[in-house]
Amino acid sequence: MAQAWKYIAVLTGLLASGSQNVWALETPRSNNSDWDDTRQNSAEIPIESIEQFVQIYGIVKENYVAEKSDEELFLQATKGMVSGLDRYSRYLSAEDYKQLLQYTEADIATVDFQLSFDQHNHQWQIKNLKENSDAAKLGLNNGFTIFKIDNIELKNLNIEQVNNLLHGSIGSTLQLQLNAKNPAITVVRNKKLEVADIEPVLLHNQVLVLKVKVFQQDTANEIKRLIEENNPQRLKAVLIDLRNNPGGLLSAAVESADLFLNQGVIVSTKSRSEGNQEFQALPGNEFPEIKLGILINDRSASAAEVFTAALKEHRRAWVIGEKSYGKGVVQKLFPLPDGAALQMTVSHYFTPNGSMIDGKGIQPNQNYPWPLDMKEDAYLLNASELLLKQR
Repeated sequence: MAQAWKYIAVLTGLLASGSQNVWALETPRSNNSDWDDTRQNSAEIPIESIEQFVQIYGIVKENYVAEKSDEELFLQATKGMVSGLDRYSRYLSAEDYKQLLQYTEADIATVDFQLSFDQHNHQWQIKNLKENSDAAKLGLNNGFTIFKIDNIELKNLNIEQVNNLLHGSIGSTLQLQLNAKNPAITVVRNKKLEVADIEPVLLHNQVLVLKVKVFQQDTANEIKRLIEENNPQRLKAVLIDLRNNPGGLLSAAVESADLFLNQGVIVSTKSRSEGNQEFQALPGNEFPEIKLGILINDRSASAAEVFTAALKEHRRAWVIGEKSYGKGVVQKLFPLPDGAALQMTVSHYFTPNGSMIDGKGIQPNQNYPWPLDMKEDAYLLNASELLLKQR
């Protein structure tokens, strides 16, 4: 209990002072991510709320059925405070923070196991899960059946559709449900995947499909190169496929949109602590005559939504598919003295028309979800024909 009184003494000191500066250590800014770091942040501490927290802390400490250490209780309080802000903000342990710094938001990752379909039981099962992996520490084992991922039932999905659910931005999370009765388990995508930046496919109707899996540093240059290699004068249209694209670098999405615009706002950000920013298209248009389409689904997110909204609202592209995910946030990493960190939302993205992306997503001009019984190449061909019909 002595340790508990040490913490309470600190809180009492805060009450006596009325306000307190909360410090975060300085770390170098990453050039490859729209995450940012901070030197310091100050906030006034509400006295009445701290008094109530001390009271709740004492009740839990003395009466909860299982004894909990002071460190456990304060860590749980910290995690709850940050994760309760929105679905992206979270507390990172020292180990998680160290791992996250090795990657950029342009990295694609999956979980540390695979899923295979059991033909006999008609269920998806975990396989290739190593004993000391992060997922194993959560209580998962090989052979466990998976009912849902992110509230989507797997029973009728094919392997490509299941893998699309498992893949996402490095460090992002998914909700795994073993059966209809069990609560969901939060699993981190921590296994980096090496993926091609863009996969081009020239359809027989002379529509060039560019599958952009994530916006990376050189994405705009790659889009330009691939269009030029396929003779823009002969192409009937270009279809940018952003399905399952989790985002990546904001700067890359802005540069890519700028290929097809010669003026106007591409995206703006609004923030209490960071100030507001506006990203404008530069004069000049690389491909003014090319008919442009964008294909999205409910897993197109973040930078992919910025790109889509800019070209849709400037009437430069026809958007086909499903409403996008609705993740329009900029996050910063706030390092803590013990090596842990807070990953917290500090800004929101807004479209050229001033609409907030987060929680709303981008509606397509033409709703056309991928039917489960349709093959990929047939779906792409149908989507390209819908694009060609637009004037």
